[in-house]
Amino acid sequence: MTQAPFDIFLVATPGLEAPLAEEALAAGFAGAKITDGGVTFAGTWPDVWRANLVLRGPTRILARIASFRAMHLAQLDKRARKLDWPAFLRADVPVQVEASCKRSRIYHAGAAAQRVAKAIAETIGTPSAEDAALRVMVRIEDDLVTISLDTTGESLHKRGFKEAVSKAPMRETMAAMFLRQCGYTGAEPVLDPMCGSGTFPIEAAEIALGLLPGRARAFAFKHLPGFDPAAWKAMRSTIQPRPTPLLFHGSDRDVGAIRMATENAARAGVAAQTRFAQKSIEDLTPPDGPPGLVIVNPPYGTRIGNKGPLITLHRTLGTVLRTRFRGWRVGIVTADKQLAQATSLTFEPMLPPVLHGGIRVALYRTAPLA
Repeated sequence: MTQAPFDIFLVATPGLEAPLAEEALAAGFAGAKITDGGVTFAGTWPDVWRANLVLRGPTRILARIASFRAMHLAQLDKRARKLDWPAFLRADVPVQVEASCKRSRIYHAGAAAQRVAKAIAETIGTPSAEDAALRVMVRIEDDLVTISLDTTGESLHKRGFKEAVSKAPMRETMAAMFLRQCGYTGAEPVLDPMCGSGTFPIEAAEIALGLLPGRARAFAFKHLPGFDPAAWKAMRSTIQPRPTPLLFHGSDRDVGAIRMATENAARAGVAAQTRFAQKSIEDLTPPDGPPGLVIVNPPYGTRIGNKGPLITLHRTLGTVLRTRFRGWRVGIVTADKQLAQATSLTFEPMLPPVLHGGIRVALYRTAPLA
């Protein structure tokens, strides 16, 4: 594989591009900037590996390997055959070619994907397979063809340890970015009073301990010709976990959720730093120690229908937080402004809405409660 810099694209959850760019810059990916659909910066293949390993916010990471104009399928075929495919793909590793077309004279995505797949097969012998672990992604917009390799494989929210999930789980990638937007750096305790499968406390504990999000999973880039197992092993070993005196708490009225969260924390290696308990909102009290962040993704009306009980729930939550959690900051993720307002908490300026499971949600944040 060539070591000349190329564009690396971090796919963002819609609405979370800004904290993702902040994370990339903080992780040392110089020049990271927001672009349509995510964040981009120039780098080399080791940067691709490291981004997959250390970044908590992207859903996947694409390597942009070519860009050219094509007005029709024959032109796409001809120019695709001129690419240096042996530098990017192996003849013995099948690929899956996917295409999308927007405002272009080539408008049939299936035909475009077939042409590129055929060009790859006839150039270097790489076969196509619908279930291939490696994806070649062809984007045609305004007649500009961009070809990328999906270096990630399964979405990055799949950290490799969570087997049990609740009905409407918060994805780890989203949770990490919401924590960042709340100013969380790993230096304070975190409490989620409706923790479900434990995503917020587990993610917070990992951040505090310096555990890499990609430490326990496989990546598609391992199937590329320039992958260096020794360099990858060395990269993974350079970042060592650090101790933390903090504890990260989750509670839920559902005993099944507590069991799930406890098992997930154990698989993630953060059992010693997390505490989960079956508890109602009415019984919620601050844990021992310094104040920190209460962050919660409560149910909202778009999923349940009758809003009355939810308003009551949010009023109770607000009362408990205002009367018992002095000095704590609060972050509430909800799709319904009325539910957030029912807490009677004073919120900071709004951030852009975020697409979560087809629903637009927003993060409502407070300053430390007086």
